[in-house]
Amino acid sequence: MKILFIGDIVGKPGRDAVCSLVPAMRRELSLDFVIANAENSSGGSGITPQTAAELFNASVDVLTAGDHIWKRKEIFELIRSESKIVRPANFPAGAPGSGFGIYRSGSGARVGVINVLGRVFLEPLDCPFRAVRAAAEQIRKETNIIIVDIHAEATSEKIAMGWYLDGDVSAVIGTHTHVQTADERLLPKGTAYITDAGMAGPFDSVLGRRVEDVLERFLGCVPVRFEVAAGNVQMHGVIVDVDENTGCARSISRIQKRL
Repeated sequence: MKILFIGDIVGKPGRDAVCSLVPAMRRELSLDFVIANAENSSGGSGITPQTAAELFNASVDVLTAGDHIWKRKEIFELIRSESKIVRPANFPAGAPGSGFGIYRSGSGARVGVINVLGRVFLEPLDCPFRAVRAAAEQIRKETNIIIVDIHAEATSEKIAMGWYLDGDVSAVIGTHTHVQTADERLLPKGTAYITDAGMAGPFDSVLGRRVEDVLERFLGCVPVRFEVAAGNVQMHGVIVDVDENTGCARSISRIQKRL
């Protein structure tokens, strides 16, 4: 089965790219399942019911998140009622929502999706390695097809997660840094890996934000509101081909589409 994973969606430009490109890609590439990291989809930070609905209507099956998941107050009620939004599994017990889920793909196979947040240079949450292991054990009771979104700052933490889960999940895909890396590979035991899937949004920018805003912050060292940029909108991600019987990945390939 073919699974498309879309890197961090940034604001309206990112949503426009997904809404314009994904429905046709599902048909043309015979995609069975689509996952997108949407933690920056509303104004560049957070998720709202409106932005989530927009992405679901664009043929996205599941939305993952990260450190900005709680930025919009509307998310608290939404994440309790919408099982297709997955927040990091290593938030403490009692946090709204779930850190993993099992979903039915277009081919009829079940797909498990896990989201975890790294701890290096980020908030000191519960251990992402133990959290993802526990979630994977629960999912494997129903399916061997498991996709992990590790939303993390440090490349070392993401790479370590790939090796830690090799052979236990179908793919470990990094998000958060908004820059697509060129290290996609199949690990020895059958897990697809990439350090960062990239982003969907304006690439004439600094990670999706207006260049002049970011330069003002770096040069002046004073607080600046980072507005979402507008130019050269693209959608980056990966397509993972997974054996439905074993859950092992057959291939992983980067995609870069211009709006």
